[in-house]
Amino acid sequence: MSDCCVRALVTGKVQGVWYRRATQEKALQYGITGYAKNLPDGRVEVLMCGHSDAVKLLSEWLWQGSEGAQVTHVELEVLDNCRAPSHFATQ
Repeated sequence: MSDCCVRALVTGKVQGVWYRRATQEKALQYGITGYAKNLPDGRVEVLMCGHSDAVKLLSEWLWQGSEGAQVTHVELEVLDNCRAPSHFATQ
C-alpha cells in the first residue's frame, strides 16, 4: 500500500472532551502525521497523513474518539497532492 492524506470532519460532542488529544495519541501510535483542530461550528477537523492502512485504522477510530465523546458523523476526503506535515499537532 502507499501513503496518503485524508481530511476528516468529525461532528457530535467532540469539543471539551479531550477528543483532539486522544486523536493525537492514536495518530502517534499508528505513525501518522497531521493535526486535529477545533472548528468554530463545534466540529473537529483531522488531517491524517501516512501509510494507507494506518490512516484507515485512525479513520475508523474517529467514530469512537475519547471517553465522553459522542460522534454522530465523520466525513472523509482523500486529498491529492497534499504535503504531509512532519509531526501530529493539536490546534
